[in-house]
Amino acid sequence: MKNSQTRSRPLPSNEELLSQIRILLDSPEDDLQAAIMKELLAGTLRLHDSHLDILDLKIVNRAVKELRHAFRVFHNYRDRRKISIFGSARTSSDDPNYQLAFQFSRRIVEEGFMVITGGADGIMRACQEGAGRENSFGVNIMLPFEQGPNATIADDPKLVTFKYFFTRKLIFQKEANAIALFPGGFGTHDEGFEILTLAQTGKSDPQPIVCLQAPGCDYWDDWYSFVTRQLLARQLINPEDLSLFSITTSVDDAIDEIRRFYRRFHSIRYVGRLLAMRLKTPISLEQVAGLHETFGDLLSEGTFELRGPLDDGSLPHTAPIL
Repeated sequence: MKNSQTRSRPLPSNEELLSQIRILLDSPEDDLQAAIMKELLAGTLRLHDSHLDILDLKIVNRAVKELRHAFRVFHNYRDRRKISIFGSARTSSDDPNYQLAFQFSRRIVEEGFMVITGGADGIMRACQEGAGRENSFGVNIMLPFEQGPNATIADDPKLVTFKYFFTRKLIFQKEANAIALFPGGFGTHDEGFEILTLAQTGKSDPQPIVCLQAPGCDYWDDWYSFVTRQLLARQLINPEDLSLFSITTSVDDAIDEIRRFYRRFHSIRYVGRLLAMRLKTPISLEQVAGLHETFGDLLSEGTFELRGPLDDGSLPHTAPIL
């Protein structure tokens, strides 16, 4: 099965390429986007100079194509919060976890979120049925079995099909403002542990991670027992790592966990060498001092301080920057 990013397109002529390159090279020096494009172009030329194997070049080419297409698909929805949801493609529609996934997705959409799933059957189908086609993204993978798109997301412009797991997982993480994990197989654990690793090491933005199981199901309870008996007891993780996620059988509790996380916090990003945390409502100077007392050891220099809002149109001018 092919979709828009895998259909062959006519290559631009040499004259068209040269024209685009001239426009890029003539861009102002302070144009950051153009500067990054120049670096990408230079990197491509270095690939040619390295005399790599054809397979190596195919991997680079395909990865760039997949990411370029995915970024374009998600771009128009960048102002909507999204949740990436993982779970088994083999879960049947009469399984209580299927019903839980359906109800959770329906409720999270009411909170203003869109859902991102692998786009296949089982838990993924349940979530997209609950969220509805208009609030769903499918991040599918090319496999010889199991991964055909479900009826809700099939042929939707928001369905993206990947050849490589690493580009697919990058999109799952990059586009998500929250993570939900339902019972699943190797793939669910692969994705779940990568999400936790990125959170543990600070390589991802702060976000809530909830593990849901139907009442009477002990899937995540047994997983938690393994994590505490084998990883924590052997000091392979720290006790505070257990606070990176929560386990629940309740849709209400899962929704509340995500809602509380975003009650005041909006987003976080670097502005130069400063890490700016954007807040929806102000905090007091006393609270800022308490943050420095508790977390000051994390800073290589400087301190926590309140600043005015960034004038970038992304938040009302009343929103503070920490």
